[in-house]
Amino acid sequence: MHTTLIDAATLAPHVTDPAWVILDCRHDLMNPDAGRDGYAIGHIQNAQFAGIDDELSGAKTGADGVFHGRHPLPDRAALIEALRDWGINDDTQVVAYDAHGGMYAARLWWLLRWIGHPAVAVLDGGLAAWQSQGLPLVTPVAARPRGHLGEKPTLTKTVTVAEVLANLRSHARTVVDARAPERYRGENETIDPVGGHIPGAKNRFFKDNLAPDDRFKTAAQLKLEWAAIAEPATAAIMQCGSGVTACHNLLALEVAGLPGAALYPGSWSEWCADPARPVATGTA
Repeated sequence: MHTTLIDAATLAPHVTDPAWVILDCRHDLMNPDAGRDGYAIGHIQNAQFAGIDDELSGAKTGADGVFHGRHPLPDRAALIEALRDWGINDDTQVVAYDAHGGMYAARLWWLLRWIGHPAVAVLDGGLAAWQSQGLPLVTPVAARPRGHLGEKPTLTKTVTVAEVLANLRSHARTVVDARAPERYRGENETIDPVGGHIPGAKNRFFKDNLAPDDRFKTAAQLKLEWAAIAEPATAAIMQCGSGVTACHNLLALEVAGLPGAALYPGSWSEWCADPARPVATGTA
């Protein structure tokens, strides 16, 4: 069972394995059609497309009329139905990939763990690593029999906006922001309508988990770096712009052998939607 990362050489013999499901999670915040368009041009054999804005997110506004961020968690039952449509069973090995160092694939990795499915891994290095091995991309979309995945006890932790707000008073937990430093400092309003970060949050850009080749750093290196930021991990909260790239930091922590951190799903897009919530700018 692969539960964190998998390399291209290990994945290659399994592209036609009926016990394996491969999901393409490519996305672009500034061009929502880019992922699906890229998939149509070429993808790993037998991979199916999983949309960040579609199956991997829920409604931005809840039944209560409150905005819950750009990419709230999907309804659990709806997610399980989508996973079954992709042919996933209780014993299926799932592999997620993207073209961004795992930035989006990590979201699917976390969601599978959220509904209790541990056999999910991210392709280390993504499409670039696949192609660097001389492995092909194809255009046909393969049909798969519907799966019978069942929901099991969750393998993840989450916190609500109320809990993050309460933490401003208790300081019991460390909040870590996965956005680029300029967004964290409040210097990029192209993506963030309100610039800045949650007061007291530390900044660990998700790309800092990667080596120059866009593969993850070694477990030992990640453990050394993360221990200086979020020790213990069980008292840490990961957030980002909308709860997507925060999953990359959660994956890095698992690779490092530092499990137990929680995800704040609404993240900055939910936090800054209420002007009553405090905002900090600049460096921590």
